[in-house]
Amino acid sequence: MCQAIEQSTISSVVRDSAFPYIEGAHVLALSLSIGTVMWFDLRLLGAAMRTRPVWEVFEDVKPWMFAGFGIMFSTGALLFAAHATKAYSNGYFQAKLALLMLAGVNAAVYHLTIDRRRSEWGKAPIPPGPARVVGLVSLLLWFSVIAVGRIFAYSL
Repeated sequence: MCQAIEQSTISSVVRDSAFPYIEGAHVLALSLSIGTVMWFDLRLLGAAMRTRPVWEVFEDVKPWMFAGFGIMFSTGALLFAAHATKAYSNGYFQAKLALLMLAGVNAAVYHLTIDRRRSEWGKAPIPPGPARVVGLVSLLLWFSVIAVGRIFAYSL
């Protein structure tokens, strides 16, 4: 399957002429998406924007976060297509995907459990322990995704 992806026309175009531009867009989108996630995580930790309700912070960063994620995932798919065989077998790439899935699970845990009781604690300067744990885990996971992603980029 990876060989078929690599032999596609779009993969050839990316690999032969567009790779540096797509990689640049990927890194810029990462800054946008993860940067806004980190602001929200810092609010969950009670380390920033303590006077603003949690939901207000989330509503402010959400459009930027989702725009960044959309660009990041689409450019990441194009970058993968350019070197699918090498990427698929690369341990750093596999670690990056695993960390991305864990970050998604962490976000789902927050939104499906802790966030449902936000009306009880959303205005508190310091959120309750479970919200702070999710924020800290999110920060650690995203720092790890970025670190492993950069190592992966230089290991191809």
